[in-house]
Amino acid sequence: MKEFENDLICENLSVNSEGHLCFAGLDTGALAAKFGTPLYLMDEDRVRANCRAYQTAAKAAFGKNYRILYASKAASFKALYRIMREEGMGIDVVSQGEIFTAKAAGFPMEKAFFHSNNKTDADIAAAMDAGVGYFVSDNLEELAALEKEAQKRGVCQNVILRLTPGIDPHTYEAVATGKVDSKFGFAIETGLADDAVAFALQLPHIKLCGFHSHVGSQVFDSDVFLRAADVMLAFIAHAKQKYGFVASILNLGGGIGVPYVAQNPKPDLAKIISEIGARIDSRCKELAIAKPEICFEPGRSIVADAGLTLYTVGSVKTIPGYRTYVSVDGGMTDNIRYALYGSSYTILPALKMGEERGLTVDIAGRCCESGDMLQRKVPLPRSIARGDLLACLTTGAYHYSMASNYNRIPRPPVVMIRAGKAELAVRRETVEDLAALDI
Repeated sequence: MKEFENDLICENLSVNSEGHLCFAGLDTGALAAKFGTPLYLMDEDRVRANCRAYQTAAKAAFGKNYRILYASKAASFKALYRIMREEGMGIDVVSQGEIFTAKAAGFPMEKAFFHSNNKTDADIAAAMDAGVGYFVSDNLEELAALEKEAQKRGVCQNVILRLTPGIDPHTYEAVATGKVDSKFGFAIETGLADDAVAFALQLPHIKLCGFHSHVGSQVFDSDVFLRAADVMLAFIAHAKQKYGFVASILNLGGGIGVPYVAQNPKPDLAKIISEIGARIDSRCKELAIAKPEICFEPGRSIVADAGLTLYTVGSVKTIPGYRTYVSVDGGMTDNIRYALYGSSYTILPALKMGEERGLTVDIAGRCCESGDMLQRKVPLPRSIARGDLLACLTTGAYHYSMASNYNRIPRPPVVMIRAGKAELAVRRETVEDLAALDI
């Protein structure tokens, strides 16, 4: 078996006759030469394929009674919202910035769901001005603020209550959001969810439409969704019995995982959604409730494997008896996830894929920060040197969206690849951009 074959974990990766890594059919060396590094690459065809996979699976499981919402926080820029519009997707948004960007891209905002555990009065007003279809409400103060703004405008605002079902997804603690002790949502177990339903139903300018839950991220099978669906459907039945309220929407959130390294499983999306559909059908019959519209909010699993980041090596430093550091021209400013979570990644020598990788290194970023690491214990060729190109795989989600200007480092550009053509979707920041807000 060739040196690189186990590490081609995404379907849009290949190696050409020169031993160069190719992404979405294009030579990464040529892309780096044209656009520079660090460089975010996005495979538009892969994004579209992932959208369609969700829609196909949901249609098979739920008929027409479903809605797939792209979770904007995974990656937010105009080109993505145009894709979502063209693919018939909804979106979830969590800030004025995401709302503005989506609207500027021509996305139909009545198909947008506005999240956040702390929407300011300005956020609420801006979202209503933009025509956001649904607010996913997280607390009683927000419901009161929504009522006030809707009354001022003489409208009735669609609202979904975010509930915490008390589910432990057995995933990273930092991304587990469905447990009772969470900053997100009204806990069912403590009675807060009941209080929220009672309060929302007596507000004349609020139309309560249903309920939302999200239990965590990097989930690789249906179990956590099945447990969440059981709890949420039971609460829907409870709300019908106690308040006479019939929920028309049940949003089960997102969280389906993606493989970052060869050891990670690849989720069977169709199987997961089919199992969720079967469970919902059976539970609705048992509980004697009408089946609501089922929504999912995938983010990572729409864009992660559609992304790849390229870096140029600046130095190779061996400390005898300790380790070898390979430093690149990016780091925690374009990928904070290793520093935050210790996230695993596959990093490859993009132009030396055919060479044996006999040197184990730690890959360091360029920031003046000891924690600025991209990955440890990475196998690379012994010939690795200044000017070589490294590729970090599966970076379409939470990389550009979490990028920063720490150390006054400009953020990389985003290049979108479609049908073998590469075009800028977001230009590279300049040092002039960094000082543009300074007075």
